[in-house]
Amino acid sequence: MERRTMGAAALAVGAVGLGCMPMSWAYSSSRQRGEESLRAVHRALDLGSSLLDTADMYGPFTNELLLGRALKERRQDAFVSTKVGLLVGEQHIVANGRPGYVKRACDASLRRLQTDVIDLYQLHRADPEVPVEETWGAMAELVQAGKVRSLGLCAVGARGGRRSGNRLHDATIRQLQRVQQVFPVSAVQAELSVWSPEALETLLPWCEARGVGFLAAMPLGNGFLTGTLTPGQGFEPDDVRARHPRFTAEMMAANQPIVAGLRRIAARHGDGVTPAQVALAWVLAQGRHVVPVPGTKQERWVTENAGAEGLRLTPEDLTEVAELPRALGSWD
Repeated sequence: MERRTMGAAALAVGAVGLGCMPMSWAYSSSRQRGEESLRAVHRALDLGSSLLDTADMYGPFTNELLLGRALKERRQDAFVSTKVGLLVGEQHIVANGRPGYVKRACDASLRRLQTDVIDLYQLHRADPEVPVEETWGAMAELVQAGKVRSLGLCAVGARGGRRSGNRLHDATIRQLQRVQQVFPVSAVQAELSVWSPEALETLLPWCEARGVGFLAAMPLGNGFLTGTLTPGQGFEPDDVRARHPRFTAEMMAANQPIVAGLRRIAARHGDGVTPAQVALAWVLAQGRHVVPVPGTKQERWVTENAGAEGLRLTPEDLTEVAELPRALGSWD
């Protein structure tokens, strides 16, 4: 697989990563099976999808423990990305950016992941009660201590809705400007997909101008852009899509033209090419510093996603994607 470089630390990763969150958090808990997820991780590494993206809050903690089982055997094949800064309670999530906590959390992640170094340590959310420079400074000390190789920042907030892309990412860019004065940012993680392209407005150009890598979260639109979901199919109560404004039966039906457009492009590229691969190829086409991180817990989808790296969209394909109708949510 093609390799792409992550920012200031110049660490190379496979062009398509693997988001590990669905294996133990936020999606259909009845379908979360450890052995199946482990097979998916091993398949990703076999195919060169070396970037494994997790967080201590996923589970919480169980996602890192799961990855640790694979890393014990395959550490040299993997680029390990995990996150710090969010604590999960019974019915709430709170930020904690205190330097002492960050250092303890890193040590705990290292133990769960069964490794002595984290390749990319990301600040999941800034703590409003702690200057972000203090949190970032503690993370920089972890680099100096040899526990972490590079630092990243996750974008603030959720999808844009009615807001413009500019306003959506203003807060993230302000944070980036502040932490960049303390220690170099190697990567930024934010949502980017055919149906959520807001990062193209300001955030992606900011990263490109500074040689910062961009991890495209939810590049398959929480599964919608794969074309495998049926309007009205319903979701388990603990599935994030059960409360998502684009996943009501009405909105899923209204957004079918987006999937239809991806199908048309896939058909032009031959048998076996899927809408999901077109969606990922579109993300890959946004720049050499962009790495999509599709989440899955199944080996077959890992294989399909990795195959997108070899798909080259034509200028006509990209124009057709740009002309697809905008995604609708229950706010529209």
